[in-house]
Amino acid sequence: MRRILWIVMITALLLAAFVAGGYAAVKSYQFTGTVKAADAGTLTVEKSAKETWIFEVPKDTKGTAKVGDKVTVYYKMVATEIEAKPPTPTATKKK
Repeated sequence: MRRILWIVMITALLLAAFVAGGYAAVKSYQFTGTVKAADAGTLTVEKSAKETWIFEVPKDTKGTAKVGDKVTVYYKMVATEIEAKPPTPTATKKK
């Protein structure tokens, strides 16, 4: 009975370490610029005249910003949907 209990405990610890390691492996990025718009749920940040990003801001996000503030936004890229299509065949060249 003790052996089964130890196996269960070790398996649970390994599983917890694997799950925690998976979340820690997600790479973080940052974007710095001036806030151009701060609406409910979105934040528009301009880095330059050619580069403006719009961020979705969930309610549990730390910090707030208003128009004109210089901010650094920390974010992670997360895929929400993946649509795969087969590759197109390439034409073979004749010599």
